Amino acid sequence: MSILPTDNLRAPSRLGRLGIFLAGFVTAVFLLFLVSYPAGRGRWLQRVLHVDLDQPAIVQRIQRLQRLESVKYTLEKVVTGERQSRFLPQSLAGERLLLIVRGEVFAGVDLGKLQSSDVQVNGKQVKISLPRAEIFSTRVDNNQTRVYSRETGLLVPADPNLESEVRAEAERQLLQAALIDGILNNASTNARGTVTALVQALGFTDVEVN
Repeated sequence: MSILPTDNLRAPSRLGRLGIFLAGFVTAVFLLFLVSYPAGRGRWLQRVLHVDLDQPAIVQRIQRLQRLESVKYTLEKVVTGERQSRFLPQSLAGERLLLIVRGEVFAGVDLGKLQSSDVQVNGKQVKISLPRAEIFSTRVDNNQTRVYSRETGLLVPADPNLESEVRAEAERQLLQAALIDGILNNASTNARGTVTALVQALGFTDVEVN
């Protein structure tokens, strides 16, 4: 009668347990895939969308912004209007109106004026020349504008047209103040930032806007 070594008897048992473990592991992974596939198949099959935009398409996207109002200035000024007589002193025939005016000046870039020749496309590079910034509107805020003082000569009635004339002059002064303060430069800068962000969102990596 022969006696087998103890190590030889244990070896098949270890290999059997290892095989069972591997089979169970593979089965568990497969079942997990089957369970998670319906919910996660979008991730498994996810595809990246690449849109190739040519020059006319980019021009059209930018033109959709139309009149891009990129700056609003709110200003307050004291404006004076007077009526004077050539013969009598101011206290008798003159009139003086002091108006505290609050108004707004709007500026931006009319992107509807963008031409095809203003956009150059080379792969992922885009160079754009925007139209010049312009003043869109100037208006006096009637709710925030008030008469500070009004003096009328003893011999004349108050002129009903004086206040409207002063308001018109106030609009002109508001516009002039905004121009001196650089509203058009600020409008151009803000418009360039907006257009740059728009074009980068379309997938272009090198964007130059002037």
